[in-house]
Amino acid sequence: MGLLTFSINVTLDGCVDHQEGIADDETHAFFTSLMDESGAMLWGRVTYEMMESYWPAVARGDEEAPPAMREWAVKLEAKPKYVVSSTRKDFPWTNSHHIAGDLRTGVQKLKDATPAGVLLGSGKLATELDRLDLIDEYKFLVHPRIAGHGPTLYQSGLPSTRRLELVSAMPLHSGAVAMHYRRAR
Repeated sequence: MGLLTFSINVTLDGCVDHQEGIADDETHAFFTSLMDESGAMLWGRVTYEMMESYWPAVARGDEEAPPAMREWAVKLEAKPKYVVSSTRKDFPWTNSHHIAGDLRTGVQKLKDATPAGVLLGSGKLATELDRLDLIDEYKFLVHPRIAGHGPTLYQSGLPSTRRLELVSAMPLHSGAVAMHYRRAR
């Protein structure tokens, strides 16, 4: 069984708006490395649609992008992508698959079938999966910014505090810090 790792950009005040982080070559290389280490991506519908609206065009070369972003896009194109949605059933982007039905069962089956692990990149979905005790690790890229707005991490709350153990902390040149935590069980 593979681990489910939640990874996202977050500001010091908890904002997970993708436009508030530092988008440089080092940041993209960091997320490319995380993607390389995992067997599949997992998103909610909103994140899928945001990614689908941009990254396939970068992978095809239809959008101008620096080399690190292009590398990310090409690898993302090939990576299996799983989407949780109760409102959309058609996911035409290459290697995209729908997880329907019971959330716990569907995600547990995905973890069981993916020994290299699953990389989760959706804030709202992470809250639901954390409520189901399905997230094993957290790899946050904490940006040296205070956004002053949302959406924020775990905005709708959790039923109890999650205790985590620090695995590593790695500063990037931009001042962002890659934080790796494991669930304390």
